[in-house]
Parts: sequence; structure tokens; C-alpha cells
Amino acid sequence: MRFSNSFIYTSKEAPSDATLPSHIYLIRGGFIQGIGAGLYNFLPLGKRVLEKVRAIAKEELDSAGCQEVELSFVTPSELWMESGRFEKYGKELLRFKDRKDAEFVLGPTHEEMMVNLVRQYVKSYKQLPLNLYQIKTKFRDEIRPRFGLMRGREFLMKDGYSFHKDEADMVENGFNKMKDTYSKIFTRLGLDFRIVDADSGAIGGSGSKEFMVLADSGEDTIVVCKSCDYAANIEAAKRSPTKAPIAKEGEEVEMTPGLFNTPNISTIEDLCKFFHIDAYYTIKAVAKKALYDDGVEKLVLFFVRGDSDLEETKACNSVEANELIDISEEELIEAGLVPGFMGPIGLQEDIIYKIDSELKGQKTLIAGANKKDYHAIDVQIPDYGAFFADLVAVSEGDCCSSCGGSLYHTKGIEVGHIFQLGTKYSEPLKAEFLDENGKRQPFVMGTYGIGISRLLAAIIEQNHDERGPIWTKATAPFDIEIIVSNIKKDDELNLGDKLYSQLKELNIETLIDDRKERFGFKIKDYELLGIPYCIIVGKKIADGLVEIVDRRSLEKEEISIDQVVSRVKELVG
Repeated sequence: MRFSNSFIYTSKEAPSDATLPSHIYLIRGGFIQGIGAGLYNFLPLGKRVLEKVRAIAKEELDSAGCQEVELSFVTPSELWMESGRFEKYGKELLRFKDRKDAEFVLGPTHEEMMVNLVRQYVKSYKQLPLNLYQIKTKFRDEIRPRFGLMRGREFLMKDGYSFHKDEADMVENGFNKMKDTYSKIFTRLGLDFRIVDADSGAIGGSGSKEFMVLADSGEDTIVVCKSCDYAANIEAAKRSPTKAPIAKEGEEVEMTPGLFNTPNISTIEDLCKFFHIDAYYTIKAVAKKALYDDGVEKLVLFFVRGDSDLEETKACNSVEANELIDISEEELIEAGLVPGFMGPIGLQEDIIYKIDSELKGQKTLIAGANKKDYHAIDVQIPDYGAFFADLVAVSEGDCCSSCGGSLYHTKGIEVGHIFQLGTKYSEPLKAEFLDENGKRQPFVMGTYGIGISRLLAAIIEQNHDERGPIWTKATAPFDIEIIVSNIKKDDELNLGDKLYSQLKELNIETLIDDRKERFGFKIKDYELLGIPYCIIVGKKIADGLVEIVDRRSLEKEEISIDQVVSRVKELVG
């Protein structure tokens, strides 16, 4: 492509709402154009990158035996009502009615639509397993779209769905196969990524894993073990139970059971100072309001050890709520609770509560007595009941539940997510097949997503410098750029055109900058476009030389004109 004839428009200024490098460089480099909150047009350069990412995903998926379909973007609401997600999905689900007053949604994901498709055609176990996918525009009405393609409202997504006769086949021929396939896709894209345990969120299911591109700007916190390959999103991370602090001889903690007057001592910090103990021996109460379908709200209490923090996603899942929000002291008092002095023992029967699993069977604890200005001493948590759940946020330095090693935090960008759905959607939608014995059984399912457009942002977040993006070889809009330093000089322009023709004949994707601009302007644009290599045709052609610039290192290599094409072939592979 010739720069002089192309639809490429770079700019010096970044949009005022852009903070991440990917958002800034995609706009400045003319890859995308913002047209509204979370809405973007893909311009020719951006479209080229998008199609390369899409092609790699499609090649690997097709190779794994998946079959591509394309479902309607507009989805009948009754399918979402059948699955029970119409209310649960929340306000991100854009609902609307047509002129006949029929209700629809814009698909943010297509579990219901794919199940509806398969239940009409697949009737026997002999037709299984089956893996169908699409690469299609989705819409989620984000309350606060930001960070460019990282969190937009409209986006391109690969969503796939597998159907199986039983759980074992789903794990082996669906979940694990997609885990391997996704790893191949992200490896081909040139990304440094990790596979981590994850929360299943609104999609649901019994188990899921995320594919995280490591980047300092990532929104997600990943918990990683220093000693083994354990990795998990903070929302799903587990740890070995914390141990009591080592006490000096003669200073072991002892408590006399009963209530103790603790006037105005309503925080863990103050409680520890008052009793001269470590927070390990206290119980922290966190009150929330849980939101459910049809506008139902419930007050819920969560109890964790005083030296730990509540992980809200875990807490939300433990009470099967759609969302948790803060609750005021006035609302707590109205419910008969005592803010600052709430504990798990002696609560009124109508209060919903969960206790962190690490406290199960523990004793020698101090907790609120559910009485103003009083705490209960030597509290013991019985080892029974269904009110236990993993509630704590894993901290750096905690011990790995797999090997006992030390855990640390890093940042990542979610680019893929795979789920073991089981029969979560097939049962309510009555999607069934006849098994070997002629009995009707619900499909056992898996679902698998990749954020295709989001990957453009993730690639840049992991690969950029202060000058612009540095595209990986597999995703760059062009393999190489030729810069003609001064097109007014016939020898430079003629050589540039000659190299351009030779590289095109070899199917090497080449952009030639033949504009009537200063060399400095052109080189800044080259750096902003992030193309892996550049040939500079300039004054050195008098000595039979051109320069090849490596965008990642910015190192220059002088090479003779008659060897430049063979050298480019080596570089671009």
C-alpha cells in the first residue's frame, strides 16, 4: 500500500478521556475512531490488525474441529426468560421492543441462541460431541465504558459452545481441547499470557479458567505462586488457611468466655489495641445489601478473620445474588442490628449470614456480641452448617493452597474465558437428546469466549514504548514499511518503488511512505504505527546501502541494496 493513497490519518493529540497507552495509540495512529461512549469505528489499519487476529483464531478453531456459524445479533427476549437470565444479567443487557411490541435484546453473549439452535436439530447421542462458534459483534451496555477497546459497549467476540453426552466428554473433548486451542491462538499472536482459575460470573457453570495477558495496566489482579504453576484471578483465588502469629513464651493467648464491655470500640484496629492481641484472634463483620431478580433486596452479613479482607465476588456468589451494594447504618439499626458490634453468635434468626471457611471449628476469638458496646470473648465457631463459604481476598505473602509456596499479585488483561457449564442452560431450555438407552438427557455444555477486538488493546498494553505501539509479527498491519527519505530525489524514489515491487511479489505486506513530508515526520509516524521493521531509503544509497530499523529495539542495520530483499525475508519469516 502507498501511504500517499491510503486512508491513514495520524495525530499528535490523544482524546481527553484516554489514559491507557492502547487507547491513546489506537486513536493517534488512526487505527480506530471514537464515535460515542464505548463505541468505535475501525479504520483501514485497525481493520487489518483485527482481521489478522480473527484469522488466527479461526484457523486454530477450525483445526480443532469447531464449526463456524453466525447467529442473529437481535435475540428474542423469551429465550433469556427461559434460561432465567433476563433479570439476572442486569442493566448491561440492552432490551428493546419492535413496532409490534415484541421484546428483544442485543446479544451480549449467545448461550440461549445456540442452545435454541441445537435443540431443534440434534436429537441423538450419535450426533455428539458438537462444537459451534461464531466471531460476531456483541453489545453490553456498560455503565462506565472506558479504556478504549478494553471496556467498550460494542465489541467483536469469538463465542463458542460445545454439546456433549456427559460430563467426562465435556471436560475431555470440550473444555480441555479449548484450553489447548486457546493456548495455541495466544501463542501465535505473540503474547505472554497465563491461564488462571476464575469466577464464572453471569455465565455460570461449575468451573472456569481465564486467559490473562500480563500487563501492568491490566484491570484484573492475578494471584500467582512463586513455587508452582498455580495462578488465579483474585476473585477466585484460594490460599492455605493463615496460621496464628508466633507468640513469645509465656504470652500465649488465653481468654475467659463471656461478654466484655468495650465502649466505643467498633473497629478491628481499636479492638486489637484494647485487648493487646493480633487481629488474627478477632472476627470482622461486613454488612451488604444483596440484590436479586425482580427487585428483591436482602441484608446479608459476612464474617471473616480480622486480619483478612472480604472478596466481594466470592461473597456475592456465596449468597447467589446478582450484586452486592453497601448498606447504611440506619438500615442496619432498622433491621435490629448494632453497627460496630455485630458477630456470628446470637444473631436473630431472620438475618442471612455467611462465615469464612477458615473460621470453621476455630476458637479463642473475639467478635461483636450483637449488643451495643459489648464484644463476646472466647467465641467458638462450630464445625457444621451450610453457612460457611470461601470469602477472603488472597493477599501477597499468603501460602499457596497447592504447594505451600508464597503467593504474589500481578496484573493482567482478560482476553479469553472458558467455562464448564454442565446443564445450566440445557435444562431450563429443555434441550435434550436420546442417550444409548433411548432415554432423554439434557446436553452437557461448555462455553468459550475470546475478546477479538479487545486483543488489539491487550497486544499494545504488553508491547509499546513512549513512541507508540510495537505490534507482534503476527498482528502488525504490515510486515515492513519503506520510508523514502526525500521523494524529490529520483534515485531514492526509484529505489523505494523497486523494493516495494519486489517485496509485494514475495507476498510480503509492505507500506511505502511516499508522501511529500519531512523525514522526521515520516519516522515519527512509522514509530506510531508500530510496524515491526522499516527500510530507510536515503543518502546512503550513494554508497550502495540502506538502513533497516527494528521497531522494538530501534536498532539500525546497514545493508547493501542487493541484499535487502533477502534480509527482509529472513526478518519477517
